[in-house]
This record gives sequence, structure tokens and C-alpha cells, in this order.
Amino acid sequence: MTTSSHSDLFKQTPPAFGHEVLKYFAFDPEYLNLNSGSYGSTPVPVLDAVQKLTMQIEANPDLFHRLEFQPLLLDVRRRLAQLIGADVDEVVLVSNASLGINTVLRNFEWEEGDTLISFNTTYGSINQTVKYLHDVRPHPTVKQFQLLFPTTHKDIIASFKEFIAANPIAEGKKSVIVIDSIVSNPGVLLPWKELANISREAGIWTIIDAAHSIGQETNINLSESQPDFWISNCHKWLSAKRTAAVLYVPKRNQHIIKSSIPTSHAYVSPGDRKDANFVIQFEWNGTIDYTPYLSIASAIDFRNWVGGEHKINDYCHDLAVKGGKRLAEILGTRVMDPEGDLTLNMVNVELPFPGSIAPTPEIDIKFKEKMLYTYKAYSAHFYHNGRWWTRCSAQIWNELEDFEKLGKFWVIVCAEMLEEFGKQLS
Repeated sequence: MTTSSHSDLFKQTPPAFGHEVLKYFAFDPEYLNLNSGSYGSTPVPVLDAVQKLTMQIEANPDLFHRLEFQPLLLDVRRRLAQLIGADVDEVVLVSNASLGINTVLRNFEWEEGDTLISFNTTYGSINQTVKYLHDVRPHPTVKQFQLLFPTTHKDIIASFKEFIAANPIAEGKKSVIVIDSIVSNPGVLLPWKELANISREAGIWTIIDAAHSIGQETNINLSESQPDFWISNCHKWLSAKRTAAVLYVPKRNQHIIKSSIPTSHAYVSPGDRKDANFVIQFEWNGTIDYTPYLSIASAIDFRNWVGGEHKINDYCHDLAVKGGKRLAEILGTRVMDPEGDLTLNMVNVELPFPGSIAPTPEIDIKFKEKMLYTYKAYSAHFYHNGRWWTRCSAQIWNELEDFEKLGKFWVIVCAEMLEEFGKQLS
């Protein structure tokens, strides 16, 4: 683990991608991390910057929170806006993607006969949010688009067009859809821009759950793709400290977001507003630790130093594709996306564990305990379309041999699990 000041570090030659990068992270030397997609991992230089900022805050909390905080937050918002192709006053920070999506969904004024659309692959807490909104008055109708993998972008688009055509908006009502840019499980890239365009043409409001996008999906240009709302975590792939997320609301839609969550002291009743009231509500809506938000600046600096977004993601994508194929060879199974069209930096490989054994909380925790306690390694496991899979997140500290080691661990664990739970087959 290496520590040094930003000014000193960024004058040095950056490391080659692979295990040489590990010294810039705080990992246990025995831990094999192929699951960055769940929680992210913060580089040590970013942690150092956070600690320095923390000491600055504690030296004079009033000075920081009353005078010094907002210029730093504005700088972060400017840098994020540049990264995602948006105007700075369309970008605010929230703690995570789930809160951002909840902020949007709970600001709509729902009426009886309105429709909320999600996918069967929508992130769990977001599907539960949709369910909750249906459960309370005025009980908007919930519909769900089914996705089963393996599949292709072409087939997804064709099926989605049929689904939208079969579910027209009721006269005088509204319809809102939550679309993943990159699904959590399976970890696949959806043709989200095309799906958003189809929805827009049908008069449907689009909320893009881009939890995994920033730092993994390059060339994001929201001014061009024009989703109605877009939310992405900055701690998963952009290397910021947990937790921080960016909420994009174009100016044309900011009237929808009447209140931040929680409601800010800056809230003004919509009928009384003389000036824009969107950004200011998210600048301060309660005392929290703002260092994760501000760590985004140092995270971007670190990523620029090691090579920038394109170099980082070219390496991670190539490793994900090659690593997935190698892992499938070791497991004697298959890659969910053999051509790599749906793969960015996460690859999904079938586990050698019978799909006839249905998932249970006990099986889930046993998988985690064996991989994390016994083998000190992890890649996310999940059940989809009658099969067990693992989702591997390729990062700049990984090499192909990490996939090989991981595969050997999964072979052992799946065999042990089959012995323990095989009775469910009878």
C-alpha cells in the first residue's frame, strides 16, 4: 500500500495495469477481489485526500460547512457534468443510486390509472420501491418487462417494442419506466439509449438506473441521449469513497423534482418560486459526512493519472472478456455473453452447480461464507433463468491469473455445496 501527496504522486510515472496497481489500494494481501461492482474500492491516494479533508473540517467545522464547502461541491459537480455531457446545473449529488431513483419516483404526482414499468432484472430495492408506490394510494398500475439471458441487444429491442405497443398509456394518464443502463445481476449492458428512445416516442417518462455506468461506460453524453432522469453511483466504478452518486435532471424536467429527500431548508413551494430551486435543495439538506461527495475530485485525478477513462476501460473490458472465457474453461461451463456484445467490465459465467437447486437464504450465505472466509476471494453469485451464475468485475488491479485462481475456488465450493445441498435434487 503506497501513500504520498497528490502533487508528488501525480508527477511519478503511473503503474502498469495489473497487480502492480494493487499497492495503490488498501486490500488485504490475501484477498482476491473480483467484485468491485458491488461496493467499489477507493484508491489509497483518494483515502489520503479524504483524511486530509476530514482534518480540515474538524479544525474549524463552522468555517468549512458555512463557507468552504460549497465551492468544493461546485467543482465536483462541474467535473461530473463534463464527464457525462451535461450542464452543471443539471447535476447534483446524492448518497447512492437507490436514493436518487427514489427521489425521482416519489416526486411524481401519481394518479389512479398511471403506470409504473420496471423489468424483472431491475435492482431489488428499486423493484420494491415500485411495489410500494403501487401499494399506497392512488395505487398506480405496475407492469413488468421480462428479460431472460442469454439474449442479444437485437432481441431485447424487438421484444421491448412489442411490450410497449401492447401496453399503451391510458388517455389522460402518465407512464414512467425504470431502465437499467447496466443490469446489476446479470452484469450486462442493455441497449438503454434505444429503449429510452422507444419509450420517449410512446410518451413514457424514462428513469435510467445507471448505478454501474459512470467509470465503466465511456462516452456518456446525456445532452445527446436525453433521458428524462439518469442516476449513477460514483463509488462503484469511478473510485470515489463510499457512498456518492450523481443525479442528472435536465432543466426541462426539474419542475418534477419539487423536493429533495429529505426536504431541504431551501425548499420553496412550487407556486412561490421566482428562481430555480433544484440545485440549491441538494447543496444542503441535512448534516452528513460530505467527504465522499468531495472525494470524487481526487478519484477523477487518480484515474486521469493512471491513464484516463478510455485506457482504464479498454483494459478492464478486454480482461473481462478473456477472463470470462478462461473461467468458463476451468468451471466447464459457459459465458452468458460469448460474443461480448453485452459485456463491459463485468462478465457472467455459469457456475457448476445444479439449476434445479433453487436459491434460498441458506444457500446464499453458505456461498458467501465459503468464498470469503475460507478462500478469501469473491465474485458475485446469483440465480437467473434456471441457472446459477457468477458475475466477475474486472478492474485495473486484476490479471488473467486472478480468474484462474477464482475458478479453482469456485470448483471446490460448488462441489462442497452440492454435497451439502444435493438432497434437494431428490
